[in-house]
Amino acid sequence: MKSNPDHNCLFEIAKDQAGYFSSSQAGTCGFSWERLSNTVKNGKFRRVSPGIYRFQQYPESRFEDLFIALLKTGSHSVLSHVTALSVYGLSDALPGVIHVTIPRNASRRRQGIKFHTKSILQNEITLYEGLRVTTVERTIIDLFESGFDPGLLRQAVDQSLERGLTTKALLVNAIGNRKKNSFINLEKIISRGLA
Repeated sequence: MKSNPDHNCLFEIAKDQAGYFSSSQAGTCGFSWERLSNTVKNGKFRRVSPGIYRFQQYPESRFEDLFIALLKTGSHSVLSHVTALSVYGLSDALPGVIHVTIPRNASRRRQGIKFHTKSILQNEITLYEGLRVTTVERTIIDLFESGFDPGLLRQAVDQSLERGLTTKALLVNAIGNRKKNSFINLEKIISRGLA
């Protein structure tokens, strides 16, 4: 931990998070609670939630609630399931809560957040508008496995193909070594995509 506040250090962290950062991230750059409070008072930072801040020079994101959820759930958390669909703008599904996938050993106590504890490979995570989110392919597989509405799933597949967010080959490849019998219906949805 740095002894003096380092604005450049904190800016480097926040720039990849649309200007948002947590108090613990600020602490690694030498910001005490008192210093954070004073920086909020002088207008350089804006407190958006307990323990979550944003550089004032960054505009408020339309995904502010999602940045807050990721910062509160830790550096290994990733937006997933119907929340990932919402980030990509796929299908008419509207999440009632924020879906986050976290490592099995992480804390699962956050109001308004639905936790999933599946393993996610690094190549199944991407940055989309600064948010850590499961790839389109992983999102579709997660939703299929969770029993998501088949009509909305078909809509998500069609829209993702139409917008070039994925391809049929990538979707089929993502199924890969999973139990083939249980994914036959998903493969049918993919093969009919944009038909």
